Amino acid sequence: MRTPSFECKSATATGPQGEPVQARLAGLSPAYFGMVMATGIVSLATHLLGMQSVAKALFLLNCVVYVLLWFLTILRVVRYPRLFFDDLIDHLRGPGFFTIVAGTCVLGSQFVVLAADYRTAMALWGGAGVLWIGLTYTIFTGLTVKEHKPPLHQGISGAWLLAVVATQSIAVLSALLAPHVEQPGRLEMNFLALSMWLWGGMLYIWMMSLIFYRYTFFPFSPGDLSPPYWINMGAMAISTLAGSLLILNSPDAPFLLSLLPFIKGFTVFYWATGTWWIPMLLLLFIWRHVYRRFPLRYDPLYWGAVFPLGMYATCTHQMIEAMGFEFLRFLPQLFMYIALAAWATVFVGLARYLLRHVNAFRF
Repeated sequence: MRTPSFECKSATATGPQGEPVQARLAGLSPAYFGMVMATGIVSLATHLLGMQSVAKALFLLNCVVYVLLWFLTILRVVRYPRLFFDDLIDHLRGPGFFTIVAGTCVLGSQFVVLAADYRTAMALWGGAGVLWIGLTYTIFTGLTVKEHKPPLHQGISGAWLLAVVATQSIAVLSALLAPHVEQPGRLEMNFLALSMWLWGGMLYIWMMSLIFYRYTFFPFSPGDLSPPYWINMGAMAISTLAGSLLILNSPDAPFLLSLLPFIKGFTVFYWATGTWWIPMLLLLFIWRHVYRRFPLRYDPLYWGAVFPLGMYATCTHQMIEAMGFEFLRFLPQLFMYIALAAWATVFVGLARYLLRHVNAFRF
C-alpha cells in the first residue's frame, strides 16, 4: 500500500532529498483524518475514566488538527483535482476518505461529551451526514463501474472497514445528540442511530468475509499487514459503543424498548467479536515486526491502529454502564492506558518526522 507524505510547501521548493514538495501535497494520504479519530477517541476514553485534564488537552489539539487537515485537503483539491478524484475510486486509497466522516463525528462527540456544545456538534453531525452520503455512493459506485480492477488480494485491506466505522460513527453521534433534541426529533434521531447501527453491522459482515478470505487463502507478506488491519477490531468496538448508547437511550424511544433484547444481544455479539480480534492482531503484529523484522517507523496509517484501542476502552465502559457487566470493569482502564501510550508513541513519531522535514513546510 502506498504511504503518502504529509508535507507541503511552495511549488518551486524541494524536499530534503530533492523531491518536489508539491508531490508531497499531491500524495497527501486520504486517511490522515485517522489522527482526528485517534486523538478524539483517546480524549473521550480519558474523560470517561477520570483524566479530565488530558481529555481537554487532546480535545483542543484535535480541533487544531481537524482544521489543519481540512486546509491541506482543500488545498490538494484545488491544486491537484485529478489526483484527488483518482484516489476516490482507488481500491487501496479510496476507503481512507471515510476517515473524514468518522473524524468529523468523533470531534462532534467530543463537543457533546466534553463541552456540552450541542450546536457545534449538530453542525458537525450534519456535515458528516452529507460527507457520508457523498463518499459512500461516489466511492462504491466508482469501484463498481471502473474498467480496470485489481485482484482481490491486491485490492482489499482492513482499510475497507473504515466505511463501517464511518457509518457507526454517525450512529454514535446521533445517539449522543438524541437526548438533547426535543420530541419528535428525539425519536427520529434515535431511529437514524438504530438504522445506521444495523447497516454498519451488515456492511461489516460483507466486508469482513472478503478480508478474512484474503487473509487465509492468498500469500501474505509483512508489507500486506498495513496498520489499518487493526480496524478489524475497531469496527466492532464502535458498533458496540453505538449499541450501548441505543440501550441507554431506550427509555426515550418506545421502538428501542421493544427491540431491547435484540439490541443487547447484538451489542454483546459485536463486543465479543472485537475482543476475539485482539490476540490475533497482537500475534500478527509480533509476526510482522519481530519475526519478519519489518521496520517500525512513522506512517500516517498508524493512527488507524491507535483508534481501535481507544474505542475498545470507550465501548467497554459504555457497555458496562448500559448492561451492568461489572466484572469487566478492569478492561476500560487497562485499554485506556494502552491507547494513551500508543497515541503518544505515534504522536512522537509524527513530531520527529516533521522535525526532520521542517524545511518542507514553507508555502
